[in-house]
Amino acid sequence: MSHLFLSDAAVGYLPSPVRDVWELSMQPGMISLAGGNPDLRLSDTRWMAEAAARAITDHGDEVLQYGSGTGLSGLREAIVELMAAEAVTAPADSVQVTAGSQMALDLITKLLFTRGDTILAEGPTYVGALGVFGGAGVRVEHVDMDDDGLRPDALRERIDELTRQGRAPRALYTIPNFHNPTGISLAAERRPEIVEICREAGVPIIEDNPYGLLRFEERQVPPLHSFDPELVIYLGSFSKIIAPGLRVGWASAPTWLRRPLQLASEANVICASVLSQDLARTFVTRGGWREGVAGAAAEYALRARALNDTLSPLLPAGAELTRPAGGFFSWVTLPEGWSAVDLLENAVDEHVVFVPGASFYADGTGSRRLRLAYSLEAPLQLEEGARRLGRALERYGSVLAGTRR
Repeated sequence: MSHLFLSDAAVGYLPSPVRDVWELSMQPGMISLAGGNPDLRLSDTRWMAEAAARAITDHGDEVLQYGSGTGLSGLREAIVELMAAEAVTAPADSVQVTAGSQMALDLITKLLFTRGDTILAEGPTYVGALGVFGGAGVRVEHVDMDDDGLRPDALRERIDELTRQGRAPRALYTIPNFHNPTGISLAAERRPEIVEICREAGVPIIEDNPYGLLRFEERQVPPLHSFDPELVIYLGSFSKIIAPGLRVGWASAPTWLRRPLQLASEANVICASVLSQDLARTFVTRGGWREGVAGAAAEYALRARALNDTLSPLLPAGAELTRPAGGFFSWVTLPEGWSAVDLLENAVDEHVVFVPGASFYADGTGSRRLRLAYSLEAPLQLEEGARRLGRALERYGSVLAGTRR
């Protein structure tokens, strides 16, 4: 009977596929290629203990109290410095600090959408975004990607098609840098075209960029935000470059969204943890953060190479593997007739786990795809994980071949 008390929104929230394999990943001897966790061992976090103790001792009446609804002014200035490293030019008064960028996405969804509205997103897309959109009753329509990211022609066609159906999209959600789950980055030449398509159609863009600073090469491409700051809502996070446990993220909002976003944030949590905000500010202002982030990115590059170079020759004919230039993920497309869920059963027997790709599609497609995370395991472990996955592929391929005879 208790389910009768639940709202329509309650049924829209779906379990995370990463959580679903969490118990499997905790089994003794299991190598996990599932969770996209930053490796906290790659950065010196000892300063945080000292900074937290100093903040509480010297300014406890401030950092343990309620704070500004928009965020600490010093942190907002520090975020401007972080965004500048990503070629994002935005003033401090555009920044709304939130308890992680997931909260920012949730608030923006509530402000832009009414139940039944439509949002566009890459196919596949971040599973946490699907959870937010589902809980808000927003219908997700996917736009095709290729090796260069979101396809402008497919975006234009999708907008036109949905508009003819009377379901014109209210926004585009996109992860242009080191996309989760595929690891693909949107090509530089496509970026202004995508912004122009959305501008012509009156479709705001939510640009989610949690991995942008973790690039493996010096080459940088302009953010979507740089082409139209009044159309693009830019999301950022400290979770991947300091620690997700701090729960500090932000949105750089266009002028028309700033006041509503502040009011929504205050209604939601009053303010993000002031102590966490102070630690995030200190991370930037103490200096050396660029070198620290670059060092972590260099290690993630080694890990990506260890996983992909070992796995690539073990893939069956017809399979494809992305080669990310940053971030935490690679993406495998299996041959026709293969199932990632069935492969996972074989992989568990080999003591390695991953996330099946169907979880990253609102329409349940993607059964031949799987996400591999290389961020948390050391290179030797990743090489062993790839070999185990290779054995699982061989076993599963043999079963498929037998059933087709």
